Amino acid sequence: MMEFLYFPEDKSEYIPAIVMLMLFIVFAAVTMIWFIKISKKEEQKVDQAYKVEEQTNRKNEKPR
Repeated sequence: MMEFLYFPEDKSEYIPAIVMLMLFIVFAAVTMIWFIKISKKEEQKVDQAYKVEEQTNRKNEKPR
């Protein structure tokens, strides 16, 4: 019968798995930070475009 979980006697076999796990965690963190920076830049662009549009609308409004 095959064991479901394999726990090696030699604990040095865990080292490659730990290294890969750390790499994936670091790359995930870098990717998340990159997405946040891009999102903030796009938010500023949208806010600036909204302000320009709002100012244009104010200039074009007729006084009551």
